[in-house]
Amino acid sequence: MTTSVSPAPEGRETWTSNRGFILAAIGSAVGLGNIWRFPGVAYEGGGGAFLVPYLIALVTAGIPILFLDYAVGHRFRAAAPLAFRRMWRKAEALGWFQTAILFVISTYYAVIIAWSLSYFYFSFGTKWGDDAKTFFLSDYLKVGDPGVSTELVGGVAWPLIAVWGLIIVILALGVTKGVEKLNVIGLPLLVLGFAALVIKALTLPGASDGLNALFTPDWGALTDLNVWIAAYSQIFFSMSIAFGIMISYASFQRRKANMTSSGLVVGFANSSFEILAGIGVFSTLGFLAHQQGVGVGDLEGITGPTLSFITFPAVISQMPGATLFGALFFGSLAIAGFTSLISLVLGVSVAFQEKFGLSKTTAAVTVGVVSAIVSFALFATTTGLIALDTVDQFANNIGIVVSAIAMCVIAVWLGRTIETLRGHLNAVSTFKVGKWWIPVIGLYAPIFLGIMLIQKVYDLVQNGYEGYPTWYVGVFGWGTVAFLVAFAVVFTAIRWGGRDDSTFAPWPPLDSSATTAAAAGKEAVR
Repeated sequence: MTTSVSPAPEGRETWTSNRGFILAAIGSAVGLGNIWRFPGVAYEGGGGAFLVPYLIALVTAGIPILFLDYAVGHRFRAAAPLAFRRMWRKAEALGWFQTAILFVISTYYAVIIAWSLSYFYFSFGTKWGDDAKTFFLSDYLKVGDPGVSTELVGGVAWPLIAVWGLIIVILALGVTKGVEKLNVIGLPLLVLGFAALVIKALTLPGASDGLNALFTPDWGALTDLNVWIAAYSQIFFSMSIAFGIMISYASFQRRKANMTSSGLVVGFANSSFEILAGIGVFSTLGFLAHQQGVGVGDLEGITGPTLSFITFPAVISQMPGATLFGALFFGSLAIAGFTSLISLVLGVSVAFQEKFGLSKTTAAVTVGVVSAIVSFALFATTTGLIALDTVDQFANNIGIVVSAIAMCVIAVWLGRTIETLRGHLNAVSTFKVGKWWIPVIGLYAPIFLGIMLIQKVYDLVQNGYEGYPTWYVGVFGWGTVAFLVAFAVVFTAIRWGGRDDSTFAPWPPLDSSATTAAAAGKEAVR
């Protein structure tokens, strides 16, 4: 049953109920990557056999690191910078590194939502015509060569204004009246709309061919290390873990909040939606292959923006009920993107609220306006697609992985707070976290993530990225990594506005195992 808003004694908002928190967390996790990334990764990773490393990755990395996010956020009741500072004073820089990741991703994520809104409108009349690729790249985005352009694309700019305007309004309304209500309304709409799309896709001629292509297992793929890395990457990037989102969301939970049970619901709900997305996408691709008289494996563009804005429009043009199918697909993309975007921007906004003592409205407007300016300047121009692709590659595959490794190492080896965090989770939750959690966080996760990181860095250094000019990859790729580090250094060095961390004090210890955390929470922030 939904209860009234119950602010913390100092005035900090909380979710109105555990249901509200779970819906918001699922809304953050279920995003664009669930729809356009998982199906292609699963297909290329052995089809049905891919579910084996995928589920292992969920249990050994996804859920354990989600628990770590929840523990840090809920125990220390703050966004990433202040939460990490309370946990271990020297860890504040990691919090700002995560905040920088949120800022960077939000600036281009908003642009993809603007594309989705445009294509929702284009669905009424299938305005992309018979050549969806030319329409997307040339007519709509007006894509130029890699470089720096100041020419705004009107079809992107107008919906982008609406996206950022709505984001600012929702954040200004706060966690309960804004963010929670968005997810309480948006997530059921997303599930209903996408479920209707999947049911429609399953009735198309050739749908069974697509499902066979997706789920027929290639057991030999399990001997390929790259398949396992792909499985861990998918779990990692789709669950919104280790870069500040879930820390912020958990910080608004009430004291007795059953955190681990909520985490299990969020983790498995996210994976369930990914499998649903795979069924819908590959049923549709089976129809396209049937129409073209080719095998599903001969199709191009089965993942990423190409799938959503080129392949799917081409499919929609050839199917009965094209308008309804198109509206459901692009409407689902927009909703999935928006519930994720709000979590990204909230993490940045709350971090600045706490650092500078700002009101939620001032922080929302400031962060929203600055983010919108960057969105327009870099990603709403004729070179925006290429910039988006490059920045996304480096922010996700290097930035987030570095963040996760650092978070695990700090919690277990440097700050030595992992037992405190485990004790806190067990004190507030019905599902108890055993000793197994510590070696998973302290050894298994950072070692495997380290292998992922080394492999990706080596590949980018040796081969560049997508054939783009070296200078371009240096500026927009490695420059993104440099920005994340610089952002962390600068904002860590800034004083805390004359406040101390008693303004939003950590929860008092709930059992004896939380003594260390209580001591950490008393340390003043200077």
